[in-house]
Amino acid sequence: MGAALALAVTATAAPATAAPADTPPATATATATAASAPTLVSAGAPLASPTPAPAPEIPDSPVGEQLGWLLGAAAALPIPEDEIRAHFSAAFLGQVSPAQLNEVLQSLGGLRLESLTGVTPTALTGVVATGLGRLQISMAVDGDGRIATLLFQQEQRPAPQSWAELDQRLRSLAPRAGFLAAEIRGNGTCRPVHAIAPDTSRPLGSMFKLYVLGATAEQIKKGRLSWDTPLTIRPGLKSLPSGILQDRPDDSTVSVKEAAQLMISISDNTGADLLIDKAGRARVEAQVARWSGHAALNRPFLTTRELFLLKGVDYPRLAKKYLSLDRAGRYRYLATTVARTPLSAVTPWDRPRDIGALEWFASPGDVCRAFAGLSALNTPPLDEVMSANDAGLGLDADAWPTVWYKGGSEPGVLSMGFLARDAAGRTYVVTALTSDPRTALDETSAAPELLALVRGSFAMLARG
Repeated sequence: MGAALALAVTATAAPATAAPADTPPATATATATAASAPTLVSAGAPLASPTPAPAPEIPDSPVGEQLGWLLGAAAALPIPEDEIRAHFSAAFLGQVSPAQLNEVLQSLGGLRLESLTGVTPTALTGVVATGLGRLQISMAVDGDGRIATLLFQQEQRPAPQSWAELDQRLRSLAPRAGFLAAEIRGNGTCRPVHAIAPDTSRPLGSMFKLYVLGATAEQIKKGRLSWDTPLTIRPGLKSLPSGILQDRPDDSTVSVKEAAQLMISISDNTGADLLIDKAGRARVEAQVARWSGHAALNRPFLTTRELFLLKGVDYPRLAKKYLSLDRAGRYRYLATTVARTPLSAVTPWDRPRDIGALEWFASPGDVCRAFAGLSALNTPPLDEVMSANDAGLGLDADAWPTVWYKGGSEPGVLSMGFLARDAAGRTYVVTALTSDPRTALDETSAAPELLALVRGSFAMLARG
């Protein structure tokens, strides 16, 4: 459950099934920030492929040595785990497992270097040919010469120059679209600058995790939890990718802070479910009620595991039964029939399944209030958690020193939400929610286009 593609997502991998994810279901992503976080992103719409040219000479340098190794290793997948650990930094592998790395490289369908556009002894950029088309590659190594950053991404699309252009391009992406560009005022309210159906509820995908983070932060503020509180990864709380916590040993522990970081940065589904369990479903629902005008649509507030089971097991039998029940009956059904259904019974899907009734829901205005609410909580780790992944938006860091992101996707759903604070302290939120109940959105083209629309929105907001 999530959204990202040329998106630079801090350490992400492709969902194993067609469920909500912060990366396109067909690919995988994980990106690194320059200092510490690893990066590895598979991209959306590939660049057009020209006639193959002779491969450039790989530089004789620490980063060149690692590039040469990667190109060779990608031709003989899977790469053995011990070999991966010898070539990637501990920081990278702390967020991207060897299995996930192999999965991402497999999704790319091979690598062939076409050109190098920038080279230093420890970093390089260039273009590679892959099974997805031509992609830009960025690689950097740490002080030990191990790969700390690996990024594949598409070329940025042009940003809109007017709100009218944005409206036209957004409506061409999906039959159902909502949008809001707003400024967060000093009192925490959202002042709309431009909007399309800002009060109409839409399916969110993994953007629901904003509410889970909010409920968690509220419990920390009240002293009922701390960022160091351990969470036990019980088998019944494990979900499916995106994420890495589902691969950790049963009954091992993870701190609230790490679960929250993974939930936001790589849309870890098990992390979200652990936090829902710890905070309590009722408290998450109360958080939704504080920040949303559509809280009733999110009761019961589903875990990711429950959504996988309802949509992925003997569909549509379980889903139809659940949707036929009143609210009290739905809670009982989740606690009995759904809870007893094994996660191993889930099978993938690649077409929309009940996205208008069986999902998480909010309007663009609701999402703005959620971002504003998180900002107002002002708990120090919140900024670190929310800033970990900018989805490849690429705003100028001097002009926009703070950028928060959360998105979501599943077949038929693609959502993106950003909060950015400019150098003068003004805070803006841009939210785009798109969906198609009949056909899966082509995220390889839709997500980069949505990113371009968001990027252009912040430029227009800055101009006033």
